[in-house]
Amino acid sequence: MITSKYSIREQNEATILKTIIDKKIISRAELSVVTGLNKASVSSITKTLLEEELVTETGIGDGSTSGGRKPILLEFNGQSALSISFDIGYNYVEALLSYLDGTELETVSQRKISVNTTNVVSLIKEIITQFEQKIPKTKHGIIGVTIAIHGIIHQNKIVFTPYYDLDQMNLYEELTASLTYPIYLENEANLAALGEYTFSSTFDSLVSLSIHSGIGAGIVEDGKLQLGKHGKAGEIGHSILYPHGRQCPCGNHGCLEQYASNKVLYDTFSEAKGLSSVNSKIISEAYHSQDPAAVELINNNCFLLSIGINNIVTLYDPEIVIINSSLYREIPTMIELVKQQIESQFSKDIIIKNSSLKNRATLYGCITINAQHFLNVQKLKLEA
Repeated sequence: MITSKYSIREQNEATILKTIIDKKIISRAELSVVTGLNKASVSSITKTLLEEELVTETGIGDGSTSGGRKPILLEFNGQSALSISFDIGYNYVEALLSYLDGTELETVSQRKISVNTTNVVSLIKEIITQFEQKIPKTKHGIIGVTIAIHGIIHQNKIVFTPYYDLDQMNLYEELTASLTYPIYLENEANLAALGEYTFSSTFDSLVSLSIHSGIGAGIVEDGKLQLGKHGKAGEIGHSILYPHGRQCPCGNHGCLEQYASNKVLYDTFSEAKGLSSVNSKIISEAYHSQDPAAVELINNNCFLLSIGINNIVTLYDPEIVIINSSLYREIPTMIELVKQQIESQFSKDIIIKNSSLKNRATLYGCITINAQHFLNVQKLKLEA
């Protein structure tokens, strides 16, 4: 039984709830057949779920051929609780207040800032306070805060962050000491992959490739994140592209992200053109104007990324690779340039596409984590 709004529900209850979510609309009789639970158990559990407003009655189904009462249909109520999502980069914070079904209520975006150990807690708490002042009334209120970190995370501990110093603090402990909500920390690329799986993809096996200051891959197999023993699975940006190449903050030389990340491309173009600041829009305008430096950089980026994708496919054999990158969104033809470079028997048929969630994939992955913990349901498939 549900004892508090943060408790883990018992297994039969979770099974019924997941079945309702998966089937969209279903009767109690059908629930009994699908789950194998007897009708009395189904009736008792659905009564609890209705009281908790996690499920609603949504109409009348068709009666049986032998007559009798028509069944009342049930559906998941994705607006009975609220989720807070954070994507925290070294120079930005994106935050989202939403319902569990992905419906967005409030957003905060802070760009061109420096995120570090001295200000990250106050940044997070200030935004949460903003959200608290605007939350609609729901049965369960805010049921979790998930924070995406650009680095290696293992069991809510920040192990390594190459482009800011958050690995020098225990962010989880500092936040749980002062906030009453459940807090979850996870790698940004992993969350992007979960967001894709839950809210946009029909595939059970996928890799989400996040390309920002670094390059990371989130891996979902059979609906589950593949994290590895120490949370380091998918760190494709630290695979060696050029032995004895450029120094990387990870300690290696020649890592893929030292050549194919957005940041490296921006910095290279900035230096070539004498610009103080470069972003994806500036690169896109230059590329579409056939600026020689921009064209060369884009072509080279696609070539190098194709090597990384080939490695991903040979290692993980996903059904699809989804790219999350502001640069690839601004220049969609880069996807085709990458595909043209992939000729291996192992990877030539792989589906490669831009994320349909655009810059929201990571934030939606945060919703997934919050929902999984609150509902005790894995392999969630919802609709943003």
